[in-house]
Amino acid sequence: MKNRNPKDAVINREKSDGSKSVYNKKKNPRRFGGQGRSLENSTNSYYNPAIIKKKREFYDNAKHVKKYKKLVKQQPTDVPSAIIPLEEENETEDGSKMSKNNKKRKDRESRNLIEIYEKKHEEIEKARMEKEAKFQARKEEREKSEARRKAIREKMMKKTHKGQPVMKYRIQHLLETIQGSMNKS
Repeated sequence: MKNRNPKDAVINREKSDGSKSVYNKKKNPRRFGGQGRSLENSTNSYYNPAIIKKKREFYDNAKHVKKYKKLVKQQPTDVPSAIIPLEEENETEDGSKMSKNNKKRKDRESRNLIEIYEKKHEEIEKARMEKEAKFQARKEEREKSEARRKAIREKMMKKTHKGQPVMKYRIQHLLETIQGSMNKS
């Protein structure tokens, strides 16, 4: 048994009325390495991709609005009508009036959009073809190496009519590996 001091016994009796459990509760976290992680910290409840995406969109939109407001402030607001050239108006197919300049501009824009679409489509097609070619090359390489390993395995598994392994192929394989390692270094 432990040697106990009579003074310690008095102190222990004073704590035994319920304060001892408080003492142990304070001691246990230190013994186990500090405070335990809460359920919120152990689960990734704070990580939600949808919320992150919304926040990113919000900040992007705010940036665009800020740039727009900046541009509007820089442009002069009062432009006299004499400076703006009068455009000739023609009727379009649906009966509405459209200026020649607007019509030309829309034609150019539509041609540009078609060209942009075609270029983008060609790039996507080219990327797809390159990816497919790489995949095909990898597949062929894999098939070649697999066939080579299969041939080696068949040779290594050959047995004599008494059930002993054929040493010719094993020795040949060892010789090839040694020569290959000599050539590399």
